[in-house]
Amino acid sequence: MITSIAFSVYPVTDVARARQFYEGVLGLKLTHSFQDEWIEYDIADGTFAISSMDADHKPGLRGGVIAFEVDDLDAELARLKGRGARFVMEVTTTPVCRFAIVADPDDNHLIIHQRNS
Repeated sequence: MITSIAFSVYPVTDVARARQFYEGVLGLKLTHSFQDEWIEYDIADGTFAISSMDADHKPGLRGGVIAFEVDDLDAELARLKGRGARFVMEVTTTPVCRFAIVADPDDNHLIIHQRNS
């Protein structure tokens, strides 16, 4: 039986550049680094990773997308804009949530998400 999601990983071409985005722009805190090719960030009860270890695992729009939950979408989007994040979709409102999409330096898309109250 599946009990939880262990981790999600995005491929990147330049780990140092990606770390600057994920740590400097998004504000994630490094949890583990393996040979500077596999970087982990623990978020709540899961782990998000970036990696350049597998040359066949390419970054970009053909893979999955992760959604990061935030408490205050407007405040988080303002913070990200102030740090130079590249937005690929401005705020969208659905019956259950609001979200926007930003892209990392390798064009992996990340949903910044807030569930409705």
